[in-house]
Amino acid sequence: MRNFSQNHEWLSINTATVRKSQGVELPLPKIIEACVEKGIGAISPWRDQVAAAGLPVVSKLVKNHGLKLSGYCRGGMFPAVDAAGIAAADLDNRKAVDEACELNAKCLVLVVGALPGALNGKAAHKDIGLSRSQVTDGIAKLLDYAKVCGMPLAIEPLHPMYAADRACINTLEHALDVCDQLDPSHSGAIGVAVDVYHVWWDPKLQNQIQRAGQKRLLAFHVCDWLLPTKDLLNDRGMMGDGVIDIPKIRGWVESEGFSGFSEVEIFSTENWWQKDHKEVLDTCIARHKSAV
Repeated sequence: MRNFSQNHEWLSINTATVRKSQGVELPLPKIIEACVEKGIGAISPWRDQVAAAGLPVVSKLVKNHGLKLSGYCRGGMFPAVDAAGIAAADLDNRKAVDEACELNAKCLVLVVGALPGALNGKAAHKDIGLSRSQVTDGIAKLLDYAKVCGMPLAIEPLHPMYAADRACINTLEHALDVCDQLDPSHSGAIGVAVDVYHVWWDPKLQNQIQRAGQKRLLAFHVCDWLLPTKDLLNDRGMMGDGVIDIPKIRGWVESEGFSGFSEVEIFSTENWWQKDHKEVLDTCIARHKSAV
């Protein structure tokens, strides 16, 4: 297991972590400049932030500063109520692959979606089996395109509390079942993003990480689960402030050969997004050394 205590060479910042500074939306170019100033060598930006700044602008900044992308957030949201919706999702996901390629990302992270309409408060139906089928079909089509482009796809299983609205793939086991179905040869074209916030509770976690192996382990995300958690979406904790044994999970991942970045991804409306972004980055660096 690598020693992170001396430097932050393997720290990546998911740009959602500093999406806001003192409650004010922070443009992606400013986030990038702040990371560079702190000696952080990798980021994982969100598509909406890239779109707001302009893909050419972001691409130039990334290249000029020699930044690496531990991933790109995000593709997915495959289910829909009709053929037109499915086609729109397919098109948008191919665009996401193109953007990830332009930014030379390690992988495109997939948050697969669930019941159509649920994110807006009213699910179009209750057939989660149908949604799961549409997800597998959507990933299969996207994988054909991504292979040609040379962009690996990383399925991110989300905590079961998101099964209705954000992702109907909720365990690492399920994500790997889809990988094995679509890529039985373990080509490296598809794998998983292991986010400790979503999977720490799973009694099968260690075994499924071993099952994944080096070729399937494409990304590793860290934050913490707070007690009490005030908001299940936007009250993630800084590493070391909650109940997740992050070093143990990192040890499992690294024992399978993962040697990439530990990507800090924190959504925190009432805490970290209210602080100055430079303070947040300093804390990420310190906790990466002591709690990851």
